[in-house]
Amino acid sequence: MTPLKNTLAGAMLAASVFASAPAVLAAPPVASPSVAALPDFADIVERTGPGVVNIRTTERVRQNAQGQGGADDPEMQEFFRRFFGIPVPRQQQPGTPRGNGNGNGSGGGNGSGSGSGKQGGQSQQEEVPRGVGSGFIISADGFILTNAHVVDGASEVYVTLTDKREFKAKIVGSDTRTDVAVLKIDGNNLPRLSMGDSDKIRAGEWVLAIGSPFGLENTVTAGIVSAKARDTGDYLPLIQTDVAVNPGNSGGPLINLKGEVIGINSQIYSRSGGFMGISFAVPIDEALRVADQLKSSGRVTRGRIGVQIGEVTKDVAESLGLARAQGALVQRVEAGGPSEKAGLEAGDIILKFNGAAIERPSDLPRLVGATKPGSKATVNIWRKGSARDVSVTVVELEADKPKQAEDKKAKPDNTPNALGLVVSDLSEGQKKELKVDNGVLVEGVSGAAAAAGIRPGDVVQRVNEVDVKDAKQFAQLVAKLDAKKRAAVLVRRGDSSQFVPLRPNGGGN
Repeated sequence: MTPLKNTLAGAMLAASVFASAPAVLAAPPVASPSVAALPDFADIVERTGPGVVNIRTTERVRQNAQGQGGADDPEMQEFFRRFFGIPVPRQQQPGTPRGNGNGNGSGGGNGSGSGSGKQGGQSQQEEVPRGVGSGFIISADGFILTNAHVVDGASEVYVTLTDKREFKAKIVGSDTRTDVAVLKIDGNNLPRLSMGDSDKIRAGEWVLAIGSPFGLENTVTAGIVSAKARDTGDYLPLIQTDVAVNPGNSGGPLINLKGEVIGINSQIYSRSGGFMGISFAVPIDEALRVADQLKSSGRVTRGRIGVQIGEVTKDVAESLGLARAQGALVQRVEAGGPSEKAGLEAGDIILKFNGAAIERPSDLPRLVGATKPGSKATVNIWRKGSARDVSVTVVELEADKPKQAEDKKAKPDNTPNALGLVVSDLSEGQKKELKVDNGVLVEGVSGAAAAAGIRPGDVVQRVNEVDVKDAKQFAQLVAKLDAKKRAAVLVRRGDSSQFVPLRPNGGGN
């Protein structure tokens, strides 16, 4: 019995030792890494969504009666689709439904207008869809922010809220240099969005966009801020994100996790025309400064000093004795301009403007543009191995002419030609701005041209195989066209050109 007892006692002792061993020998617990949960945007969207609006625009064009100008011609329809991406606008016939416009913020649209008029070959006024975009309410009494390119050239602007109420909007003002426009609708206690601080955003933070891509209202997409200040414009650095933005999102808000607007979705980088992972937004701080001027005076006042500038490379900086590549190189001084009067010369490097350092050339036009015209500014320049201060009087930069004002100005007193076009010569400045070497500017459309979708602002560059030089030569070319044959007219809009077949119709009727 004794050996058995000793064996059991030993076994029990060993078991007790091993049982207590983990408490004595266990390694200290390792802290598990914290995992940040993905944000839930549902509450933000529910709170901010009502303040985002859909914007659709229309324009009035003179159309021929059905069958005059080729609206029903299959070949004309195919060319129209290829050039404009939309069907030929048709007149509404009795018993047919009205069309709905869908397109992008820069002017595309599809569907048919709601015009009416006499048939039998007489022209008529017709309101046709021009495009759709987005916007958001910034005050309860109906002020709305959007992009300038959304409403540029529109005859009428309509704003639709999420509760399906529709308002006819007034364009208070627009600024193409920053792509900001202010609209006004008649309303009270409207759902406004809160504004954030775009200077405080950080690369990597979550943001979302709400808008109407391809006409699909109240669409929400999310992503992160990719970069804070991307140089893509002269007068403001843009916010770069990877939020999905497509045609129709233009003018909609970029919103942070607090539900605050930090930007206006404005541009995309794309080789296909659709979203490719890079989008840009106008910083809301800059947009609001522009909006305040538009609301008070209908335009934006900017300063200028009359210099053409370029980049200071590392090699140039070293050769001139600068510690590093910085500043803006003066390439040309405007004759008789404020900089010439102040003594600036080509070859000077502007290092500071009113004490603010110029790190890159794009910093200078932003600082000068924000300076009140008539005021004196201190410009610090580097010349011949030393820095010096120069006092320059800032003058006003020529303001953009509001597009709606241009549309209301008197058109040239000319009768439309056989293609239904009224054109004018392009100035050298317009050629440079439009990036064309030849052509004439379309001032008015009717007849075949209106039916084909050509509109004021387009540039006619060629008729068949002959380049168009000026309005006089263009009139001569059109006068010689065979009324029984279509003429291939090369039309440029924006950065795209396409031949549009037009048949002369005897004076645009």
